[in-house]
Amino acid sequence: MTLRRHAMSYAAIGLVQWLVEYGLMVVLSRWLMPVEPANVIGRLAGAVLGFWLNGKWTFAGDDTHVGRHAAARFVAMWVALTVLNTWIVAAIDDRYGLGVAQLLKPGADVVSGGIGFLLSRHWVYKKAPR
Repeated sequence: MTLRRHAMSYAAIGLVQWLVEYGLMVVLSRWLMPVEPANVIGRLAGAVLGFWLNGKWTFAGDDTHVGRHAAARFVAMWVALTVLNTWIVAAIDDRYGLGVAQLLKPGADVVSGGIGFLLSRHWVYKKAPR
């Protein structure tokens, strides 16, 4: 599988994930809760969708597997990237307010998405050595 095919597929699935994630974060933070838990809930919803789709479509191959090991790696990656993403969004919120944090969240998502792509392609979905 080529890097270009992986990147295009990851981007398409990422857009769907992002729409779910961003939509939830905006709705929840606007009416129900602070931006930090709203961001985590949105990211969790997008992550569940993305883990399965990327494992079965984007990174599917003879040397990949969507199973227990991939799920454990994905969770570790997701936690680290969610901490980074939420810290960025919260720092913007603290300094500039909720409206600016909501507006600039896509930038934090691009950063964490790029890191997630590299980790997914080279680590998360790779079969565990036997």
